[in-house]
Amino acid sequence: MKIIEIPVLEEDNTYRFMIQLRLETFIAKVYRSRNARSVYSFREYLKKVLKWPVYEQIFKADVLKNNA
Repeated sequence: MKIIEIPVLEEDNTYRFMIQLRLETFIAKVYRSRNARSVYSFREYLKKVLKWPVYEQIFKADVLKNNA
């Protein structure tokens, strides 16, 4: 079993503790799961459980302006 797309946050990031707890919850959920897969995406899990503005703050990507 492999869990991919785990965000790495700085020590002083306000979301660090929340992500750590969500990751522990996700790992426990995966272990209890009956239908085992080989790869799980933590990012997809966060998309489902977090509010969109929080998700964007964690996975903020630089948006290119004017397609540059």
